[in-house]
Amino acid sequence: MVELHSEPTLHTALLQFIFPFSIKPGQDKELIASLQKEGFTRFFLDNKELENAYYGEGYCVSHEKMERSYLPFAAHVLFPREKDSDSFRRFSRVNDLPCRLEMLFESVNFRILSTDVFLCPFELGFLTIRVAIEEKNLPFSTVLEFADRFRTLEDVCYQDKHAFIHCQEKSFGRVEDFVFKNLVSGLEPFLDPAEIDGAYFETLPFFVDERMLVQAFYGFNREEELDEISVELRYRASQLDGLTIDGKPFTSASDPEYIEQYTRDHCYSRWGPDTYYMTNEQTFCCLSRAKPDIATELVNQMYGEYYYGLLLSIFHKIVLLKLANLHSRLRINHDYEEIENLIFLINKFSAKFYFLELISQSQGREIFFQLRKVYGNDALFDEVKMTLNDLFQYQDKFQAKRRDTLLMVLTVFTVISGIYGMNQVIEDLKGNIDWSKMLEYSVFEYLALFLTFSGIAVSLGLTLREARNGIRSRRKRRYYDKD
Repeated sequence: MVELHSEPTLHTALLQFIFPFSIKPGQDKELIASLQKEGFTRFFLDNKELENAYYGEGYCVSHEKMERSYLPFAAHVLFPREKDSDSFRRFSRVNDLPCRLEMLFESVNFRILSTDVFLCPFELGFLTIRVAIEEKNLPFSTVLEFADRFRTLEDVCYQDKHAFIHCQEKSFGRVEDFVFKNLVSGLEPFLDPAEIDGAYFETLPFFVDERMLVQAFYGFNREEELDEISVELRYRASQLDGLTIDGKPFTSASDPEYIEQYTRDHCYSRWGPDTYYMTNEQTFCCLSRAKPDIATELVNQMYGEYYYGLLLSIFHKIVLLKLANLHSRLRINHDYEEIENLIFLINKFSAKFYFLELISQSQGREIFFQLRKVYGNDALFDEVKMTLNDLFQYQDKFQAKRRDTLLMVLTVFTVISGIYGMNQVIEDLKGNIDWSKMLEYSVFEYLALFLTFSGIAVSLGLTLREARNGIRSRRKRRYYDKD
Protein backbone atom coordinates (compact mmCIF):
# COMPACT_ATOMS: atom_id res chain seq x y z
CA MET A 1 0.00 0.00 0.00
CA VAL A 2 1.19 3.47 -0.87
CA GLU A 3 -0.24 6.32 1.22
CA LEU A 4 -1.43 9.45 -0.61
CA HIS A 5 -1.81 13.07 0.39
CA SER A 6 -3.91 14.89 -2.23
CA GLU A 7 -7.61 14.22 -1.83
CA PRO A 8 -10.32 15.46 -4.24
CA THR A 9 -13.93 15.73 -3.08
CA LEU A 10 -17.21 14.64 -4.65
CA HIS A 11 -20.48 16.48 -5.11
CA THR A 12 -22.29 13.25 -6.07
CA ALA A 13 -21.72 9.61 -5.19
CA LEU A 14 -24.30 7.08 -6.40
CA LEU A 15 -23.69 3.35 -6.16
CA GLN A 16 -25.41 0.12 -7.14
CA PHE A 17 -24.34 -3.08 -5.38
CA ILE A 18 -25.10 -6.23 -7.37
CA PHE A 19 -25.28 -9.69 -5.82
CA PRO A 20 -25.66 -12.70 -8.18
CA PHE A 21 -27.27 -15.81 -6.74
CA SER A 22 -28.61 -19.22 -7.73
CA ILE A 23 -32.30 -19.98 -7.30
CA LYS A 24 -33.48 -23.33 -5.99
CA PRO A 25 -34.76 -25.44 -8.91
CA GLY A 26 -38.47 -25.02 -9.55
CA GLN A 27 -38.88 -22.19 -7.02
CA ASP A 28 -39.47 -19.31 -9.44
CA LYS A 29 -43.22 -18.99 -8.86
CA GLU A 30 -42.87 -19.16 -5.08
CA LEU A 31 -40.12 -16.53 -5.15
CA ILE A 32 -42.23 -14.21 -7.32
CA ALA A 33 -45.15 -14.56 -4.90
CA SER A 34 -42.84 -13.79 -1.97
CA LEU A 35 -41.42 -10.70 -3.68
CA GLN A 36 -44.85 -9.36 -4.53
CA LYS A 37 -45.95 -9.95 -0.96
CA GLU A 38 -43.00 -7.82 0.21
CA GLY A 39 -44.05 -4.95 -2.04
CA PHE A 40 -41.94 -5.56 -5.15
CA THR A 41 -43.54 -4.52 -8.44
CA ARG A 42 -42.99 -6.21 -11.80
CA PHE A 43 -41.04 -3.89 -14.08
CA PHE A 44 -42.24 -3.38 -17.66
CA LEU A 45 -41.00 -0.77 -20.11
CA ASP A 46 -44.50 0.23 -21.15
CA ASN A 47 -45.16 1.45 -17.59
CA LYS A 48 -43.60 4.90 -18.01
CA GLU A 49 -44.63 5.91 -14.50
CA LEU A 50 -41.62 3.91 -13.29
CA GLU A 51 -39.10 6.07 -15.20
CA ASN A 52 -38.30 8.19 -12.14
CA ALA A 53 -39.60 5.90 -9.38
CA TYR A 54 -36.44 4.12 -8.24
CA TYR A 55 -33.48 6.42 -8.83
CA GLY A 56 -33.75 9.30 -6.41
CA GLU A 57 -34.74 12.91 -6.84
CA GLY A 58 -33.64 14.53 -10.09
CA TYR A 59 -32.90 11.33 -12.01
CA CYS A 60 -35.03 9.68 -14.68
CA VAL A 61 -34.40 6.67 -16.90
CA SER A 62 -36.12 6.90 -20.27
CA HIS A 63 -37.68 3.55 -21.10
CA GLU A 64 -37.82 4.50 -24.76
CA LYS A 65 -34.08 5.21 -24.85
CA MET A 66 -33.33 1.95 -23.07
CA GLU A 67 -35.29 -0.07 -25.59
CA ARG A 68 -33.71 1.76 -28.54
CA SER A 69 -30.23 1.17 -27.13
CA TYR A 70 -30.49 -2.60 -27.64
CA LEU A 71 -31.11 -4.57 -30.81
CA PRO A 72 -34.54 -6.27 -30.94
CA PHE A 73 -33.39 -9.78 -30.03
CA ALA A 74 -31.52 -8.43 -26.98
CA ALA A 75 -34.39 -6.13 -25.96
CA HIS A 76 -36.73 -9.12 -26.07
CA VAL A 77 -34.60 -10.82 -23.38
CA LEU A 78 -33.90 -7.75 -21.24
CA PHE A 79 -37.31 -6.07 -21.49
CA PRO A 80 -39.95 -8.76 -22.03
CA ARG A 81 -43.46 -7.61 -22.87
CA GLU A 82 -45.00 -10.61 -21.14
CA LYS A 83 -44.11 -12.92 -18.26
CA ASP A 84 -41.58 -14.88 -20.30
CA SER A 85 -39.38 -17.21 -18.23
CA ASP A 86 -36.63 -17.03 -20.87
CA SER A 87 -35.96 -13.39 -20.05
CA PHE A 88 -34.77 -11.00 -17.36
CA ARG A 89 -37.81 -10.66 -15.10
CA ARG A 90 -37.29 -7.58 -12.95
CA PHE A 91 -39.05 -6.80 -9.68
CA SER A 92 -38.34 -3.46 -8.00
CA ARG A 93 -39.27 -1.73 -4.77
CA VAL A 94 -38.75 1.79 -3.43
CA ASN A 95 -37.06 1.75 0.00
CA ASP A 96 -36.05 5.35 0.74
CA LEU A 97 -34.28 4.24 3.93
CA PRO A 98 -31.91 6.69 5.67
CA CYS A 99 -28.94 4.78 7.08
CA ARG A 100 -25.45 5.35 8.41
CA LEU A 101 -22.28 3.30 7.94
CA GLU A 102 -19.90 3.59 10.85
CA MET A 103 -16.30 2.74 9.98
CA LEU A 104 -13.00 2.93 11.84
CA PHE A 105 -12.31 6.63 11.26
CA GLU A 106 -15.36 7.78 9.31
CA SER A 107 -19.13 7.76 9.54
CA VAL A 108 -21.11 8.17 6.31
CA ASN A 109 -24.81 8.92 5.96
CA PHE A 110 -26.43 7.23 3.00
CA ARG A 111 -29.87 6.33 1.71
CA ILE A 112 -31.13 3.05 0.26
CA LEU A 113 -33.09 4.35 -2.71
CA SER A 114 -34.50 1.09 -4.02
CA THR A 115 -33.82 -2.58 -4.61
CA ASP A 116 -34.17 -4.75 -7.71
CA VAL A 117 -34.48 -8.52 -7.94
CA PHE A 118 -33.97 -10.11 -11.36
CA LEU A 119 -35.02 -13.67 -12.11
CA CYS A 120 -33.07 -14.93 -15.10
CA PRO A 121 -32.83 -18.14 -17.14
CA PHE A 122 -30.56 -20.98 -15.98
CA GLU A 123 -31.82 -20.57 -12.39
CA LEU A 124 -29.85 -17.37 -11.86
CA GLY A 125 -30.85 -14.15 -10.18
CA PHE A 126 -29.49 -10.72 -9.33
CA LEU A 127 -30.12 -8.54 -6.31
CA THR A 128 -29.31 -4.85 -6.79
CA ILE A 129 -29.17 -2.37 -3.91
CA ARG A 130 -29.29 1.25 -5.08
CA VAL A 131 -27.47 3.64 -2.71
CA ALA A 132 -26.99 7.42 -2.62
CA ILE A 133 -24.37 9.07 -0.40
CA GLU A 134 -26.19 11.95 1.27
CA GLU A 135 -23.17 13.98 2.36
CA LYS A 136 -21.76 16.68 0.10
CA ASN A 137 -18.08 17.36 -0.59
CA LEU A 138 -17.09 13.99 0.81
CA PRO A 139 -13.47 12.96 0.20
CA PHE A 140 -13.06 10.50 -2.65
CA SER A 141 -11.20 8.01 -0.46
CA THR A 142 -14.02 7.94 2.06
CA VAL A 143 -16.52 7.04 -0.66
CA LEU A 144 -14.23 4.28 -1.94
CA GLU A 145 -13.88 2.96 1.60
CA PHE A 146 -17.66 3.05 1.98
CA ALA A 147 -18.09 1.05 -1.24
CA ASP A 148 -15.49 -1.51 -0.20
CA ARG A 149 -17.04 -2.02 3.23
CA PHE A 150 -20.64 -2.14 2.01
CA ARG A 151 -19.99 -4.64 -0.78
CA THR A 152 -18.48 -7.18 1.64
CA LEU A 153 -21.26 -9.49 2.78
CA GLU A 154 -19.15 -11.41 5.28
CA ASP A 155 -16.37 -9.95 7.44
CA VAL A 156 -13.05 -10.82 5.83
CA CYS A 157 -10.66 -8.22 7.23
CA TYR A 158 -10.05 -5.96 10.21
CA GLN A 159 -11.94 -3.02 8.71
CA ASP A 160 -15.00 -5.19 8.05
CA LYS A 161 -15.19 -6.30 11.66
CA HIS A 162 -15.23 -2.65 12.80
CA ALA A 163 -17.91 -1.52 10.35
CA PHE A 164 -21.56 -1.22 11.44
CA ILE A 165 -24.73 -0.23 9.63
CA HIS A 166 -27.35 1.71 11.58
CA CYS A 167 -30.86 1.79 10.10
CA GLN A 168 -34.23 2.46 11.74
CA GLU A 169 -32.92 2.08 15.29
CA LYS A 170 -31.26 -1.23 14.38
CA SER A 171 -27.56 -2.00 14.10
CA PHE A 172 -25.96 -4.65 11.96
CA GLY A 173 -22.41 -5.88 12.34
CA ARG A 174 -22.39 -7.60 8.95
CA VAL A 175 -23.73 -6.40 5.62
CA GLU A 176 -25.10 -9.90 5.05
CA ASP A 177 -27.46 -9.50 8.01
CA PHE A 178 -28.54 -6.04 6.90
CA VAL A 179 -29.34 -7.26 3.39
CA PHE A 180 -30.97 -10.65 4.02
CA LYS A 181 -32.60 -10.03 7.40
CA ASN A 182 -33.72 -6.45 7.00
CA LEU A 183 -33.64 -5.18 3.43
CA VAL A 184 -34.82 -8.26 1.45
CA SER A 185 -35.79 -10.66 4.20
CA GLY A 186 -37.79 -13.01 1.96
CA LEU A 187 -34.99 -13.84 -0.47
CA GLU A 188 -32.65 -16.03 1.56
CA PRO A 189 -34.93 -19.15 1.70
CA PHE A 190 -34.83 -19.33 -2.10
CA LEU A 191 -31.04 -19.23 -2.48
CA ASP A 192 -29.68 -22.56 -3.67
CA PRO A 193 -27.42 -24.00 -0.94
CA ALA A 194 -26.35 -27.15 -2.81
CA GLU A 195 -22.70 -28.14 -2.22
CA ILE A 196 -21.53 -24.67 -1.36
CA ASP A 197 -19.51 -25.17 1.85
CA GLY A 198 -20.63 -21.92 3.45
CA ALA A 199 -21.15 -19.90 0.23
CA TYR A 200 -24.48 -18.87 -1.24
CA PHE A 201 -24.13 -20.54 -4.60
CA GLU A 202 -21.88 -23.34 -5.75
CA THR A 203 -21.03 -22.96 -9.46
CA LEU A 204 -19.81 -19.37 -9.32
CA PRO A 205 -16.06 -19.39 -8.64
CA PHE A 206 -16.05 -15.86 -10.03
CA PHE A 207 -17.66 -14.61 -6.80
CA VAL A 208 -16.13 -16.87 -4.14
CA ASP A 209 -15.08 -14.04 -1.84
CA GLU A 210 -18.67 -13.14 -0.90
CA ARG A 211 -18.45 -9.60 -2.24
CA MET A 212 -20.99 -7.76 -4.32
CA LEU A 213 -20.11 -6.04 -7.57
CA VAL A 214 -20.10 -2.26 -7.54
CA GLN A 215 -21.48 0.04 -10.23
CA ALA A 216 -20.86 3.66 -9.31
CA PHE A 217 -20.95 7.26 -10.46
CA TYR A 218 -18.42 9.63 -8.91
CA GLY A 219 -19.04 13.31 -9.59
CA PHE A 220 -15.90 15.36 -8.80
CA ASN A 221 -16.00 18.99 -7.80
CA ARG A 222 -14.36 21.20 -10.41
CA GLU A 223 -11.66 22.48 -8.09
CA GLU A 224 -8.63 24.35 -9.31
CA GLU A 225 -6.23 21.81 -7.80
CA LEU A 226 -7.95 18.98 -9.71
CA ASP A 227 -7.00 19.82 -13.28
CA GLU A 228 -7.84 16.33 -14.46
CA ILE A 229 -8.96 12.91 -13.26
CA SER A 230 -5.55 11.39 -12.99
CA VAL A 231 -4.49 7.86 -13.85
CA GLU A 232 -3.97 7.20 -10.16
CA LEU A 233 -7.55 8.22 -9.28
CA ARG A 234 -8.94 6.02 -12.02
CA TYR A 235 -6.87 3.07 -10.83
CA ARG A 236 -8.01 3.55 -7.23
CA ALA A 237 -11.65 3.74 -8.33
CA SER A 238 -11.36 0.41 -10.14
CA GLN A 239 -9.66 -1.25 -7.16
CA LEU A 240 -11.77 0.47 -4.46
CA ASP A 241 -8.59 1.65 -2.72
CA GLY A 242 -10.01 3.72 0.11
CA LEU A 243 -8.41 4.16 3.53
CA THR A 244 -5.73 2.33 5.46
CA ILE A 245 -6.20 1.05 9.00
CA ASP A 246 -4.80 4.42 10.09
CA GLY A 247 -7.46 6.27 8.11
CA LYS A 248 -5.19 7.55 5.33
CA PRO A 249 -5.83 7.35 1.56
CA PHE A 250 -3.80 4.71 -0.26
CA THR A 251 -3.31 2.97 -3.56
CA SER A 252 -2.72 -0.77 -3.81
CA ALA A 253 0.12 -0.49 -6.33
CA SER A 254 3.41 1.40 -6.31
CA ASP A 255 4.78 0.99 -9.83
CA PRO A 256 3.66 3.95 -12.00
CA GLU A 257 4.14 1.95 -15.19
CA TYR A 258 1.93 -0.85 -13.90
CA ILE A 259 -0.78 1.62 -12.83
CA GLU A 260 -0.66 3.34 -16.21
CA GLN A 261 -0.77 0.07 -18.15
CA TYR A 262 -3.62 -1.30 -16.03
CA THR A 263 -5.62 1.89 -16.43
CA ARG A 264 -5.05 1.92 -20.18
CA ASP A 265 -6.37 -1.65 -20.45
CA HIS A 266 -9.43 -1.10 -18.25
CA CYS A 267 -10.40 2.49 -19.07
CA TYR A 268 -12.88 3.78 -21.65
CA SER A 269 -11.71 7.34 -22.32
CA ARG A 270 -13.88 8.53 -25.21
CA TRP A 271 -15.03 11.61 -23.22
CA GLY A 272 -11.75 12.39 -21.47
CA PRO A 273 -10.32 14.34 -19.83
CA ASP A 274 -13.56 15.17 -17.98
CA THR A 275 -15.24 11.76 -17.99
CA TYR A 276 -13.84 8.23 -17.81
CA TYR A 277 -15.32 4.76 -17.37
CA MET A 278 -13.36 2.07 -15.51
CA THR A 279 -14.19 -1.61 -15.85
CA ASN A 280 -12.85 -4.68 -14.12
CA GLU A 281 -14.23 -7.87 -12.59
CA GLN A 282 -15.45 -6.19 -9.41
CA THR A 283 -16.35 -2.63 -10.41
CA PHE A 284 -17.84 -0.61 -13.25
CA CYS A 285 -17.69 3.10 -12.51
CA CYS A 286 -17.95 6.50 -14.14
CA LEU A 287 -15.67 9.28 -12.93
CA SER A 288 -16.67 12.72 -14.17
CA ARG A 289 -15.92 16.42 -13.75
CA ALA A 290 -18.84 17.31 -16.03
CA LYS A 291 -21.27 20.14 -15.35
CA PRO A 292 -24.47 19.30 -13.41
CA ASP A 293 -26.76 18.90 -16.42
CA ILE A 294 -24.31 16.58 -18.19
CA ALA A 295 -23.63 14.70 -14.94
CA THR A 296 -27.36 14.02 -14.59
CA GLU A 297 -27.46 12.48 -18.08
CA LEU A 298 -24.45 10.33 -17.23
CA VAL A 299 -26.18 9.09 -14.07
CA ASN A 300 -29.33 8.29 -16.02
CA GLN A 301 -27.27 6.20 -18.42
CA MET A 302 -25.59 4.35 -15.54
CA TYR A 303 -29.04 3.58 -14.11
CA GLY A 304 -30.42 2.63 -17.53
CA GLU A 305 -28.74 1.06 -20.53
CA TYR A 306 -25.29 0.64 -18.94
CA TYR A 307 -26.86 -1.07 -15.92
CA TYR A 308 -28.51 -3.66 -18.14
CA GLY A 309 -25.33 -4.05 -20.17
CA LEU A 310 -23.43 -4.84 -16.99
CA LEU A 311 -26.06 -7.36 -15.85
CA LEU A 312 -25.99 -9.05 -19.25
CA SER A 313 -22.19 -9.32 -19.13
CA ILE A 314 -22.29 -10.83 -15.64
CA PHE A 315 -25.07 -13.19 -16.74
CA HIS A 316 -22.96 -14.39 -19.67
CA LYS A 317 -19.96 -14.90 -17.39
CA ILE A 318 -21.84 -16.91 -14.77
CA VAL A 319 -23.73 -19.12 -17.23
CA LEU A 320 -20.53 -19.94 -19.10
CA LEU A 321 -18.87 -20.85 -15.79
CA LYS A 322 -21.83 -23.00 -14.81
CA LEU A 323 -21.76 -24.84 -18.13
CA ALA A 324 -18.02 -25.43 -17.80
CA ASN A 325 -18.56 -26.64 -14.23
CA LEU A 326 -21.31 -29.04 -15.32
CA HIS A 327 -18.96 -30.48 -17.93
CA SER A 328 -16.18 -30.99 -15.39
CA ARG A 329 -18.54 -33.00 -13.14
CA LEU A 330 -19.76 -35.38 -15.83
CA ARG A 331 -18.94 -39.06 -15.56
CA ILE A 332 -18.59 -39.73 -19.24
CA ASN A 333 -19.27 -43.46 -19.01
CA HIS A 334 -22.36 -43.12 -16.81
CA ASP A 335 -24.11 -39.74 -17.10
CA TYR A 336 -25.64 -40.18 -20.54
CA GLU A 337 -28.77 -38.17 -19.80
CA GLU A 338 -26.72 -35.37 -18.22
CA ILE A 339 -24.61 -35.21 -21.39
CA GLU A 340 -27.75 -34.73 -23.47
CA ASN A 341 -29.00 -32.05 -21.07
CA LEU A 342 -25.68 -30.21 -21.20
CA ILE A 343 -25.72 -30.25 -25.00
CA PHE A 344 -29.24 -28.82 -24.90
CA LEU A 345 -28.27 -26.07 -22.41
CA ILE A 346 -25.22 -25.01 -24.40
CA ASN A 347 -27.26 -24.80 -27.61
CA LYS A 348 -30.00 -22.88 -25.82
CA PHE A 349 -27.53 -20.36 -24.39
CA SER A 350 -25.70 -19.76 -27.67
CA ALA A 351 -28.93 -19.47 -29.68
CA LYS A 352 -30.97 -17.24 -27.35
CA PHE A 353 -28.60 -15.23 -25.18
CA TYR A 354 -25.07 -14.90 -26.55
CA PHE A 355 -24.68 -12.55 -29.51
CA LEU A 356 -21.71 -10.55 -30.70
CA GLU A 357 -23.88 -7.54 -31.49
CA LEU A 358 -26.38 -6.49 -28.84
CA ILE A 359 -26.30 -2.69 -28.60
CA SER A 360 -27.28 -0.34 -31.40
CA GLN A 361 -25.41 2.83 -30.32
CA SER A 362 -21.66 3.03 -30.83
CA GLN A 363 -20.77 4.35 -27.36
CA GLY A 364 -22.82 1.72 -25.56
CA ARG A 365 -21.46 -0.98 -27.86
CA GLU A 366 -17.88 0.00 -27.09
CA ILE A 367 -18.50 -0.06 -23.33
CA PHE A 368 -20.23 -3.44 -23.63
CA PHE A 369 -17.27 -4.82 -25.59
CA GLN A 370 -14.97 -3.46 -22.87
CA LEU A 371 -17.00 -5.30 -20.20
CA ARG A 372 -17.03 -8.51 -22.19
CA LYS A 373 -13.29 -8.27 -22.67
CA VAL A 374 -12.67 -7.69 -18.95
CA TYR A 375 -14.82 -10.67 -17.97
CA GLY A 376 -13.19 -12.87 -20.62
CA ASN A 377 -16.56 -14.01 -21.95
CA ASP A 378 -15.41 -14.60 -25.52
CA ALA A 379 -12.63 -16.95 -24.41
CA LEU A 380 -15.05 -18.80 -22.13
CA PHE A 381 -17.58 -19.07 -24.95
CA ASP A 382 -14.95 -20.55 -27.28
CA GLU A 383 -14.12 -23.09 -24.59
CA VAL A 384 -17.78 -24.02 -24.18
CA LYS A 385 -18.15 -24.41 -27.96
CA MET A 386 -15.18 -26.81 -27.95
CA THR A 387 -16.89 -28.70 -25.13
CA LEU A 388 -20.03 -28.91 -27.26
CA ASN A 389 -18.08 -30.36 -30.19
CA ASP A 390 -16.45 -32.96 -27.91
CA LEU A 391 -19.82 -33.92 -26.44
CA PHE A 392 -21.35 -34.27 -29.90
CA GLN A 393 -18.51 -36.57 -31.00
CA TYR A 394 -18.81 -38.68 -27.87
CA GLN A 395 -22.59 -38.85 -28.17
CA ASP A 396 -22.38 -39.98 -31.80
CA LYS A 397 -19.93 -42.76 -30.90
CA PHE A 398 -21.98 -43.80 -27.88
CA GLN A 399 -25.27 -43.85 -29.80
CA ALA A 400 -23.68 -45.80 -32.68
CA LYS A 401 -22.31 -48.34 -30.19
CA ARG A 402 -25.69 -48.61 -28.45
CA ARG A 403 -27.49 -49.07 -31.78
CA ASP A 404 -25.05 -51.81 -32.79
CA THR A 405 -25.49 -53.59 -29.47
CA LEU A 406 -29.26 -53.31 -29.63
CA LEU A 407 -29.31 -54.56 -33.21
CA MET A 408 -27.11 -57.53 -32.28
CA VAL A 409 -29.32 -58.46 -29.32
CA LEU A 410 -32.51 -58.21 -31.34
CA THR A 411 -30.97 -60.17 -34.22
CA VAL A 412 -29.77 -62.99 -31.98
CA PHE A 413 -33.11 -63.31 -30.21
CA THR A 414 -35.04 -63.01 -33.43
CA VAL A 415 -33.03 -65.75 -35.12
CA ILE A 416 -32.84 -68.12 -32.17
CA SER A 417 -36.33 -67.63 -30.77
CA GLY A 418 -37.93 -67.34 -34.17
CA ILE A 419 -36.25 -70.11 -36.08
CA TYR A 420 -35.44 -72.50 -33.26
CA GLY A 421 -37.79 -71.63 -30.41
CA MET A 422 -41.01 -70.95 -32.27
CA ASN A 423 -40.53 -73.95 -34.59
CA GLN A 424 -40.23 -76.30 -31.64
CA VAL A 425 -43.26 -75.20 -29.62
CA ILE A 426 -45.33 -73.06 -31.98
CA GLU A 427 -48.01 -75.70 -32.49
CA ASP A 428 -48.64 -75.97 -28.75
CA LEU A 429 -49.07 -72.18 -28.45
CA LYS A 430 -51.89 -71.92 -31.01
CA GLY A 431 -55.53 -71.36 -30.02
CA ASN A 432 -56.48 -72.61 -26.57
CA ILE A 433 -53.18 -73.55 -24.98
CA ASP A 434 -53.06 -76.94 -23.29
CA TRP A 435 -50.53 -76.19 -20.54
CA SER A 436 -50.47 -79.88 -19.45
CA LYS A 437 -48.54 -80.78 -22.61
CA MET A 438 -45.61 -78.78 -21.32
CA LEU A 439 -45.12 -81.31 -18.52
CA GLU A 440 -44.03 -83.84 -21.20
CA TYR A 441 -41.47 -81.49 -22.86
CA SER A 442 -37.90 -82.57 -23.35
CA VAL A 443 -34.97 -80.41 -22.26
CA PHE A 444 -34.64 -78.89 -25.75
CA GLU A 445 -38.35 -78.11 -25.89
CA TYR A 446 -38.13 -76.33 -22.52
CA LEU A 447 -35.13 -74.39 -23.91
CA ALA A 448 -37.16 -73.47 -27.00
CA LEU A 449 -40.08 -72.31 -24.83
CA PHE A 450 -37.74 -70.21 -22.69
CA LEU A 451 -36.16 -68.61 -25.75
CA THR A 452 -39.58 -67.83 -27.20
CA PHE A 453 -40.88 -66.01 -24.14
CA SER A 454 -37.54 -64.35 -23.32
CA GLY A 455 -37.37 -62.99 -26.86
CA ILE A 456 -40.83 -61.50 -26.48
CA ALA A 457 -39.91 -60.11 -23.03
CA VAL A 458 -36.67 -58.55 -24.29
CA SER A 459 -38.48 -56.88 -27.19
CA LEU A 460 -41.16 -55.49 -24.90
CA GLY A 461 -38.57 -54.38 -22.34
CA LEU A 462 -36.49 -52.52 -24.91
CA THR A 463 -39.60 -50.87 -26.32
CA LEU A 464 -40.78 -49.75 -22.86
CA ARG A 465 -37.29 -48.48 -21.96
CA GLU A 466 -37.04 -46.35 -25.08
CA ALA A 467 -40.54 -45.01 -24.50
CA ARG A 468 -39.69 -44.15 -20.88
CA ASN A 469 -36.44 -42.43 -21.91
CA GLY A 470 -38.31 -40.43 -24.52
CA ILE A 471 -40.91 -39.26 -21.99
CA ARG A 472 -38.23 -38.31 -19.43
CA SER A 473 -36.27 -36.47 -22.10
CA ARG A 474 -39.33 -34.45 -23.16
CA ARG A 475 -40.13 -33.61 -19.53
CA LYS A 476 -36.59 -32.35 -18.96
CA ARG A 477 -36.73 -30.30 -22.14
CA ARG A 478 -39.95 -28.65 -20.96
CA TYR A 479 -38.35 -28.03 -17.55
CA TYR A 480 -35.26 -26.39 -19.02
CA ASP A 481 -37.39 -24.39 -21.46
CA LYS A 482 -39.11 -22.82 -18.46
CA ASP A 483 -35.79 -21.70 -16.92
